[in-house]
Amino acid sequence: MDPVAVGVLGVGSLGFHHARLLREIPEARLVGIYDIDDERAASVAEALDVPAYESRDKLFADVDALTIAVPTSKHFEVARSALEHECHLLIEKPITSTTDEADDLIRLANEKGQLIQVGHIERFNGAVRACEPYLDNPLFVESHRLAPFVPRGTDVPVVLDLMIHDIDLILSLVGRPVADARAAGVSVISGSVDIANARLEFDGGAVANITASRVSIGRQRKIRFFQPSGYVSLDLGNGTGEYYRRKPGSGAAEHVTQLGDLVEHISLRSDGKEPLRLELQAFVQAAAGEAAVPVTAEEGRAALAVALDIVDRIARHTKHVLDTNQARA
Repeated sequence: MDPVAVGVLGVGSLGFHHARLLREIPEARLVGIYDIDDERAASVAEALDVPAYESRDKLFADVDALTIAVPTSKHFEVARSALEHECHLLIEKPITSTTDEADDLIRLANEKGQLIQVGHIERFNGAVRACEPYLDNPLFVESHRLAPFVPRGTDVPVVLDLMIHDIDLILSLVGRPVADARAAGVSVISGSVDIANARLEFDGGAVANITASRVSIGRQRKIRFFQPSGYVSLDLGNGTGEYYRRKPGSGAAEHVTQLGDLVEHISLRSDGKEPLRLELQAFVQAAAGEAAVPVTAEEGRAALAVALDIVDRIARHTKHVLDTNQARA
């Protein structure tokens, strides 16, 4: 395939790595970058030896595909303009601020014949890819995503900043729609929710318990799947995992004297490939018509819809608790 002409819009902490990796991917030809901050654009352009465009419309006109790594509040307006210029898009998560905006982008992309991929990068995590052959009808999922506080991203609740990674991952691996949810959360430092917990119940009975915090001392990105055939535990931070299942023909549990006689342990290890590189390669291949979109706009919208429902339930739960306590005072 001929290299796809690609641009990067927004070269902050994440967009910089988009540009860095696109320079190295053979299937891509990085045409240029654009950032509203002229000094930042010039700095990245010099560091990566790539043109910095003075106008985003000029960049749109020169590329076939574009990655968008700007604040979520700007996703819709920027993506809509890029689609009008007939660019294929990789939009960082969440796809937009509202589901109505996501629906508008999906309609426009279909009208223009352009594709949208959403940047749910954990789909490309080595541990996730290693565990997929062993997942079989998970009945209970538990995830923890904890991070120290940093000012970036606090314009949105932790649900849209961090938890949405696990929402998308769980939706894709459970493979069923959410039937009901309960949620609670609290603002600790920022003006929005910094710690959140949600319990999702899926059609068919599976349950997921999801916790996210951006005011933790250390970092943790772990997820566990409990299913009739065994137990999968993943450390997404280092790309490793473990799978435990009952050994075939091991007999009745009451007749076993050692756990090792009953349980088989399989180590799940990442192949070492950088998830962001894989995500960008998949986008470029999809833009070239060589592969399907791995995370579609519809899937991004589904994760956003669940995340926004959780945000709403947290607000209602908080109000209920405060009103109840005030009434008792």
